[in-house]
Amino acid sequence: KRIGIREAHLEADAGKSTHPAGQDYSLVDLNRAGTPLIEIVSEPDMHSPAEAKAYVRELYLRMRYADVSDCNLYYGNMRFDVNVSVNSDPSKLGTRTETKNLNSFRSVEKAAEYEINRQIEVLEKGELITQETRGWDDAKQKTFSQRSKEDAHDYRYFPDPDLPPVELDDNHIAAIKAEMPIMPSEWRKRLSVLGLDKSAMETLLDADTEFTEVSYLTLIEEVIADKDFAKALANWFVNLEIPMYRDTESTARQLANQDRLAAYRAAYDLLSNGKLSSSGAKTLLQRILSSGEVVKDVSNFAQRHNLIQESDEGEIAKIVNKVITENPKAVEDLRTGETKAIGFLVGQVMKHSQGRANPQLAQEHIKKALNI
Repeated sequence: KRIGIREAHLEADAGKSTHPAGQDYSLVDLNRAGTPLIEIVSEPDMHSPAEAKAYVRELYLRMRYADVSDCNLYYGNMRFDVNVSVNSDPSKLGTRTETKNLNSFRSVEKAAEYEINRQIEVLEKGELITQETRGWDDAKQKTFSQRSKEDAHDYRYFPDPDLPPVELDDNHIAAIKAEMPIMPSEWRKRLSVLGLDKSAMETLLDADTEFTEVSYLTLIEEVIADKDFAKALANWFVNLEIPMYRDTESTARQLANQDRLAAYRAAYDLLSNGKLSSSGAKTLLQRILSSGEVVKDVSNFAQRHNLIQESDEGEIAKIVNKVITENPKAVEDLRTGETKAIGFLVGQVMKHSQGRANPQLAQEHIKKALNI
């Protein structure tokens, strides 16, 4: 969905007022007064709380990737004001309220949701919506009235004679565009060739705004010509490393990017050659990342940690015969066409081999032993 931008203008932060509950005074914080800020005003193109949440998250990502700001929501580098109106006539806008200074994507969604329901309830009672500024009580998950809201003309804006107009020519704009980094929409396009699900792509995009020591997207881009490895790498990042990396004490942070990539490549090669199972590859990478050390010989490291799969066909055949003898019911189920039984029997082989048997070889030997 395309959301229009009405305008983007510079303001100076006016400071902050705090009104302690149950007290007869207010506190004024002028620490940020005079700090320049950009206010981006969108068109009324969003028609649900979910759309509002998606929009502010995308705006956040674009500001981060363009290096406009740290956009730290906790510290107030970025805030959201939500204007909401409802009307029984979809071609007209109703009287709006503005809920100020929301500091999370979820609060944007919840504040919009609350205001929609509140305004509908007011209108269904035959009452009128008051145009006003409202605050958000995160603990109670509800908005509350702060002050009546003026329209733009009530502010009595006028041109400042000391500020000359700024004119940007086409060449200057083109030069800025050429210097822009890769933006989220372009990253999504590049990652789409790997067939990643949407959730995985968004996790990677978020991670690149969250961590400064490593760019997961850049590492994937380095190997994207090898699609199978790039996809495996992306999934390992999403499901294994990023959750580990969020721990600020994690030893995974000690690895240089190229050492990290080399370890993943070696693990992938062992997996592709049947020397590691998928769970074994995950365990191997967890141990390498947890060590925080450069592992030059990943195969030897896996061998020392008993992760290399057993591919000795004679040894696997012995285990298969034992499993067949111990599980006559599963064998009978398999003979009568119950396909799930093969998975159970392979699982038993893996159990007897302490997870080291090559499951593909185990399955082949089971079928061969039962003439299936």
